[in-house]
Amino acid sequence: MCEDGGCLLNRLLNRFPAAYGGGPMSPPVAPPGWSRWLVPPAALSVHLSIGQAYAWSVFKPPLESALGLSGTQSALPFQLGIVMLGLSAAFGGTLVERHGPRWAMTVALVCFSSGFLLSALGAAVEQYWLIVLGYGFVGGIGLGIGYISPVSTLIKWFPDRPGMATGIAIMGFGGGALIASPWSAQMLKSFGTDSSGIALAFLVHGLTYAVFMLLGVLLVRVPRPKERADGSPAVLEGVQVSARAAVRTPQFWLLWVVLCMNVTAGIGILEKAAPMITDFFADTSTPVSVTAAAGFVALLSAANMAGRIGWSSASDLIGRKNIYRVYLGVGALMYTLIALFGDASKPLFVLCALVVLSFYGGGFATAPAYLKDLFGTYQVGAIHGRLLTAWSTAGVLGPLIVNWIADRQEEAGRHGSALYGMSFVIMIGLLVVGFVANELVRPVHARHHLPAAPTPKEATDARRQQPESA
Repeated sequence: MCEDGGCLLNRLLNRFPAAYGGGPMSPPVAPPGWSRWLVPPAALSVHLSIGQAYAWSVFKPPLESALGLSGTQSALPFQLGIVMLGLSAAFGGTLVERHGPRWAMTVALVCFSSGFLLSALGAAVEQYWLIVLGYGFVGGIGLGIGYISPVSTLIKWFPDRPGMATGIAIMGFGGGALIASPWSAQMLKSFGTDSSGIALAFLVHGLTYAVFMLLGVLLVRVPRPKERADGSPAVLEGVQVSARAAVRTPQFWLLWVVLCMNVTAGIGILEKAAPMITDFFADTSTPVSVTAAAGFVALLSAANMAGRIGWSSASDLIGRKNIYRVYLGVGALMYTLIALFGDASKPLFVLCALVVLSFYGGGFATAPAYLKDLFGTYQVGAIHGRLLTAWSTAGVLGPLIVNWIADRQEEAGRHGSALYGMSFVIMIGLLVVGFVANELVRPVHARHHLPAAPTPKEATDARRQQPESA
């Protein structure tokens, strides 16, 4: 029977000395002299693994051929995975804060790898629903828990540079596909693209990622808790807001709008990048080949990854509100330039798209630090999980806007860049909405702050959180 969140198992685990990590699943406290620079590689081992999600398209054609699927059906595991990412991050964020990074990374490892193993079984017996269940549902839970698993810990290790710290980890999610895409393609080439070859590729993915993510589980540490002069745990410093209180503030929902608008604008290009650049220059003297379009997609992925570390690090210098002014304001300008002059200059089109995608990645990486500035470190991981529902919304909204309007314009007899003009106008409007929302962000009102002298329940919660405190 559990009381105040502490059950018999937790009490037994907590009897292990801190030097031995406090038990197999409790947050492992760093010994004296531990270098905080060992924590980002632990986070990267998880994010580089789950970043494979962006390489799902490698499996689409083989699945369609081997199992007789349509393009819509073959996209279902990825779509469900992104939905489950947002939902599991939102609902599991508090558990991640409560149990710490080792527990979260372990859950992510089990779910993400099990998803591949279930998918391998589904491909082997040619039961597509098992692939959807495995990769989409089970693996999607691993995506969400894994995505937020290191955020709170990194912010507490790097209070002086939270943007840089979270940018390093979240950069891994953006760059995971750069590793997974050629690796997956080579496996399919070696094993074959029939159902048995796909099953073997899924099996290798599941086992390899389990080993790689285990490195993060074993390496991760949390800072040693500070103590008062009397030896009792120190109270968290600065403004601290619980996750429950944060979602009741206008600041949270303004940031939700900011992130949703920024992601919608970026994913609108990313999801349709290859056909978009081909359409833009189809009627010119220099059309874009299939190979060049694929190279353009690779460039966008690199810009996405670079923006996550570059722009989030810049936010430590100029501030979170200012960097989002850049994302949203300059992003709207880039879309305007593409809409007006994109079909007249290939370098201009490519440059503007790269800038927009760097802002797309930077927006993800800067969000946890922005939340830390507003709500403190008390339950920043749980708050971040709830904020990621904006990603799930944008993941549907962005592609829907671009594809639906392009289809309608094509039916009306338009072609080339005319297919996207209305979409870009809408994206500019959404970015302006996000810009205004960012301008409205103010410090959180004192009524939402945790009291300086905690109540017994809050003191219990604080003790539970203390192993992850700075």
